[in-house]
Amino acid sequence: MRIVFGNWKYIFKNLWFVLPFALLPALFLTLSVDYTNIATYVKNLFAGNPRGEFVDLFRAWSIVRFDSVLGGVYSILAFVCVAFFSAFLLSLAEKHMRIGKRTLSGAFSRPGSMLLICFLTTLLYLALYEAWALVMAAVLYAAGALAGTAAGVYLLSALAFAVLVFALAYVISVFFLWLPCLQITGFRPYEAFRYSYQLMSGVRWKLILTFLLSLAVLFAVTAACALFLPEVFFRAVLYVFYAFLFLGFCIRMETVYFAADKIGREDLIRSYREL
Repeated sequence: MRIVFGNWKYIFKNLWFVLPFALLPALFLTLSVDYTNIATYVKNLFAGNPRGEFVDLFRAWSIVRFDSVLGGVYSILAFVCVAFFSAFLLSLAEKHMRIGKRTLSGAFSRPGSMLLICFLTTLLYLALYEAWALVMAAVLYAAGALAGTAAGVYLLSALAFAVLVFALAYVISVFFLWLPCLQITGFRPYEAFRYSYQLMSGVRWKLILTFLLSLAVLFAVTAACALFLPEVFFRAVLYVFYAFLFLGFCIRMETVYFAADKIGREDLIRSYREL
């Protein structure tokens, strides 16, 4: 249960320290989703029309906007903010878990090395997700073209969705502990990847389960908001959701790494009080 819910326990216990780091990433992530294409696709699904054009399907699944220059700027800012603030958030959490004392100065303890690591890792996750969105759009478009009936399109789309979401969760699990391993051990990238992959073997399926739950909630919330809410309320709900999604993803890296590598967490043990 620590693997599944340990990060949320840490977040809510230290909410006012970690929440500020999520405000700007959540804002620009929210502005980076294409409301028009998402709403059109979801409403068509519930109206009995599951088919769509490939470009529209890709824009609905992608988190990089292509509909306008401003949308592209939002996507760039989302990437920069996620990478920038995750570096400080991870530094804060790692120092807190190591020494047991919660100080904002911990966020700025290793700015240079963490910024580079987080920018490269964020780029990796973005590339993986966009490749996944491209495949998802292609498969859904092919399902619409190949199936002769709407029922057939729904069936093929549901099967493709289930398989591809599982594939996404699995791929995330492969790289998930790489960043905290680079941060904590100081290993070179390949050595850190090998070591993090070994650590993952004991927690992989629990992590995949948490990713599947998170993705299911993300897609369900996005679809429900697009179906029932106008754009301004759609983005307001997603803003809150993305803030906690960002916190949950980053803090889970630290809590899972400490558990997998069997490192004692001083924020729980608090042995410094004995000094």
